[in-house]
Amino acid sequence: MSDTMSASASYQYRCPGCGYIYVPQRGEPHEGFAPGTPWSAIPDDWACPDCVVREKVDFVAEPVSSIANT
Repeated sequence: MSDTMSASASYQYRCPGCGYIYVPQRGEPHEGFAPGTPWSAIPDDWACPDCVVREKVDFVAEPVSSIANT
């Protein structure tokens, strides 16, 4: 998968440890990532904000679900 802005717009990124999902359209303001922050802009050593165990490389890219868009 190419990690371009269009790819980020159609994918969400799930932590395999706890199920937390990063959705680029929402960002993660508590982590300093404004809505619209693409996955490619997230630091490689960023850890899951819920379980703090996994790093960015461990997240699983998934097509954005309708649940994530609500």
